[in-house]
Amino acid sequence: MPCSTRCAASSPAERLDDAARHAPFPTVRSGLPAAAPVEWLRRGAEDLRACGKASLFYGICFAATGLLLLLALRHAVQLVTAVTTGFMLVGPFFAIGLYELSRRRERGEPLTLVPTLAVWRRNLAGIGIYSLILIVLYLLWARASLVMFALFYQGGMPTLDGFLAQIVKFDNIEFMVAYLIVGAIFAGLVFAFSVVSIPMMLDRNQDTVTAMLASFLALVRNLPAMLVWGALIVALTAAGIATAFVGLIITMPLVGHATWHAYRALIEPREAT
Repeated sequence: MPCSTRCAASSPAERLDDAARHAPFPTVRSGLPAAAPVEWLRRGAEDLRACGKASLFYGICFAATGLLLLLALRHAVQLVTAVTTGFMLVGPFFAIGLYELSRRRERGEPLTLVPTLAVWRRNLAGIGIYSLILIVLYLLWARASLVMFALFYQGGMPTLDGFLAQIVKFDNIEFMVAYLIVGAIFAGLVFAFSVVSIPMMLDRNQDTVTAMLASFLALVRNLPAMLVWGALIVALTAAGIATAFVGLIITMPLVGHATWHAYRALIEPREAT
């Protein structure tokens, strides 16, 4: 079948998929200053103010999910810690609606909630595979969390209040060190391959492998900025969790919008064809 006939017969989604498969590897910028994430947060805050209720809807979803899980698992501290820290692992996927809001604001499109709820359908294959990878890592982290409690925690399983008191008093220091090290490995792995992955898949219909490799390359080429960015994400997430998840209503949309601007700063725009 001639190319013109095939192109005419294919759907817009099929033509977009074909263009993504034949697109060159994204151009990743390098040498961004260490203070660049501060600018991303500033622009993210502007998006948060502009999007208003649509952004806060996602923040409320984060906070409500965390609170419900805490209430459901309050008698199993080992699961509570795995769930709460797991926010940083699955957050990149659940913030996809926030990336879309920032993209729409950038293009001058209406900042309404409904079109963002199913935006993942734009690149179902890429985002679906990526979400499965996150789920596997999350389950591995949950299992590793249980192992850390079994191997290093002394004195039996505490209540949630008792566990928090031990953290404040720096009791069970061996457990805390081991837990932080293993958690940092999982968080670092996810961070390395998710810096710009989903925004790129959303914006360019990029495949999963290319998006993840571009994220890793962005990390390597801009390590000082990425270390600052990672520290800010951890700090904002921890602050939101520490306020009984209420703070996530603001901090998660802020991080989500800022991630879009991180993507724009780290990846060269695709040339118009």
